[in-house]
Parts: sequence; structure tokens; C-alpha cells
Amino acid sequence: MSWTPASWRDRPAQQLPAYPDPHALEMAESCLEASAQLASVTENRALSAKLAEVAEGRGFLLQGGDCAETFAEFGADKVRRSFNLLLQMAAMLRTASSGEVVKVARMAGQFGKPRSAPTETVNNITLPAYRGDIVNGPDFDLKSRTPDPLRMLEAHRQSKVTIDLLKAYSAAAYADLSEIHRAARRRLGLGFEHATPQGDIAQPAEIFTSHEALLLNYEQALTRWDELTESWWATSAHMIWIGERTRQLDGAHVAYASGIANTIGVKCGPTLEPDELLRLIERLDPENRPGRLVLIGRFGAAHAPRRLPLLMRATREAGSRAIWSADPMHGNTVGTAGGRKTRALPDIITEIVTFFQVAAAEGVHGGGIHLEMTGEEVTECLGGRSGLREEDLGRRYLTHCDPRLNSGQALDVASEITRLIRHHGRREADAA
Repeated sequence: MSWTPASWRDRPAQQLPAYPDPHALEMAESCLEASAQLASVTENRALSAKLAEVAEGRGFLLQGGDCAETFAEFGADKVRRSFNLLLQMAAMLRTASSGEVVKVARMAGQFGKPRSAPTETVNNITLPAYRGDIVNGPDFDLKSRTPDPLRMLEAHRQSKVTIDLLKAYSAAAYADLSEIHRAARRRLGLGFEHATPQGDIAQPAEIFTSHEALLLNYEQALTRWDELTESWWATSAHMIWIGERTRQLDGAHVAYASGIANTIGVKCGPTLEPDELLRLIERLDPENRPGRLVLIGRFGAAHAPRRLPLLMRATREAGSRAIWSADPMHGNTVGTAGGRKTRALPDIITEIVTFFQVAAAEGVHGGGIHLEMTGEEVTECLGGRSGLREEDLGRRYLTHCDPRLNSGQALDVASEITRLIRHHGRREADAA
């Protein structure tokens, strides 16, 4: 049977909410089907072409943004700060990368979050778990926690505004790019010999969008057929990814992703075995097309040295042209005495270092980084140049889900990645 955007409905689905009103769900899906696309096919193809260069070892993927966007915290200034942070980080990485730094934001659609349990119990009261603003609300009461399909329409509206803002900031950034690149070199302590090629500054400050394709009702409604390419495309974002909890080979999320032509990401955690990964690659990228697949390792500093080499070796021996990227955030989440979740910058850096070391040892291009971060001055992760400690977390701990790097910490991470790219690039050149 040929694939359609609804093919996922015949497969077992994880992490989907139980909507109590099927008629409201049908109405919301119909409205989305008639709504404007958020990412054009032309833009989607442009991203895939850029990532094809990364897959060949010429470039680097910088992917980052909020753990989960929220309706209440949305604003033009927030979008602008995250946009500027991505530009600053990309400028730093470009001083070491042998090709373009492709900027992909976790924005304009990252409203859903997987949960470890479908319900939450507080003071003997059990309610549905908070699954992100696209599904329900964070307040612990029945009205807020009841899944509401109309929230998908607000997520689409806000995503459209975010994309319009990103395009406006990109157009306005021409005047600032030279200074952004000079500031990046100053932060890295570099001189003119590491200057960014003038061609980069003359190019648009292009940023693509991405999110986890968790809520398949939303994704299906925004899937469009393109006559020119004779392909189905997800138009909810330029790139979507499948999470650690939804990458079952026979599951609904893999079934959906297998039929769209976009670049697809797959989160790869410590429970993933090499043979399972190879089957996923065959299912999602049977043509072995550069730029089609991004494998996002999220192991944790303790597990990465043992698990990552097995998977990288398997993909290299199979001849896969998928990009390997590192997510050093999700495997390094810990609880504090005060009941908050946090992440320590030393653990994040340790996993990044391991990623580049293993990639070099296995003959694989370490092609990307995937971070949860924000341009806001939050206090959610520990460490960095500002020396944030556990007692500082309460000052501006704003996340509704997982802790994010603030702008200073994100730039610290970018500085370390720049050093690693330069170091391993020199080693590859010496070996040649």
C-alpha cells in the first residue's frame, strides 16, 4: 500500500494525548489542513542541500533553542535574543569549520514534550501529565491538564509569527554580521588570520526551523504534496526529528517520517543497539541520500564512551551517509535537593569532547551539535564563566520542562566546540 500522511494511524503510537472530544479534534485538524504552510518546499530543499554538504564533511550543523516553547512567554524580544545567540555561536564555529555552519533553531513548533508517564499525582490527586502547550496547560488542575485540540491552532499561529520575525531579523542582520564575526573572534582570542571569509558575511543570516514531530495529528494536517518533486513534505518545519521514546521501528512516528522528503533527525540513546539503528536508517533513508538523516546522540557523559563507538562504527561500516550530531543535554539531567532538574556544564562539555574523540577514532565526521538553550538570562544549568551554583537556580528558573543553557553558557559551549573542531581538523590534515 502506498504511503499517505495518514499511514501512521495504522501503527502503534506512543506519547499521543487522549483527546476527550473527537469532534473538536476533527475540527482542529480540518482548520490546520486549510492553514498556511510554515516551511516551504523550496526552503526545505535548501536545508537538505546544505546538510548534504555537512554529510560530506564540509560544514557543521548548529541546532538549538528552547526545550519547549510556551504560549505565555512568547514575544518578539525573546525571538530576537535567541536569533542573535545562534548567529553569535555560528560565527564562533565558522572560524574553525571547513564549510558553512548551518543554523537550525528549535523554534516555531517546539511546543510538545514527551513524558515518562501519562499521568502525574500530587497530594493524592492524579491528572494527565503536562505534554507541552500544544496539548494542555502546566497548571495542576483538571481544566488545564485536559488535552485540548484547539491548542494546535494557537501553536500554528504563534509559529507563523515566529517565522515571520526570524525572516525579518535575518533581513536586518546584514548590517550587523561583520560586528558579530569580529565579536566572535574577540571572544575566542583570535586574530585576523582566523577571520571569517567575506563570502559568509555577504550571505543572508539564514536560520531554519525544527521541532520534535511528536503530535502526529498536527504533523499530518500540515503535510503537503508537491507536484514538482512528486513528494510529500512536512511544512510544519524545515526539519523534524523522532525522539528517543518514539523511534520504534514499527511505530507511528517512524511510519510518518518515512514518507516525507524533509531532513529527518533521530535521537539515539544508550538503549539503542547497532542492528536496530541500521534498520531505522534503512527504513528512513533507503536511498542513502546525503542531507536526509541526522543521527543525534544523547547518551550522557557516563554512557557515551561505551555506547557511541558501537553505533558510529556500525554506520561507517554500513556506508551510511547520515550526519552524526551530539545532544549533550538530555543524558546529563540530574535532580537537586530542592526538587529542580538541572544540568552541569562540565558534564555537557565532557560528552561533547567524547563525541569528537569517538568520531575521530571511528573515521566519522562529527557534524553537529543539538542544544537546549535560550537567549534569556535564566539560571537553570550549573557552571560556566558566571559560575552558577545550585543555590543560584532559584533566581531565574523559568523552564516548564527541562533546564536550558543561558546565553553565556551557550557561548562557553560554542567556544569549546570551536576548539575541538579546530583540533580534530588539524589532526585529520596531518594524517592526510
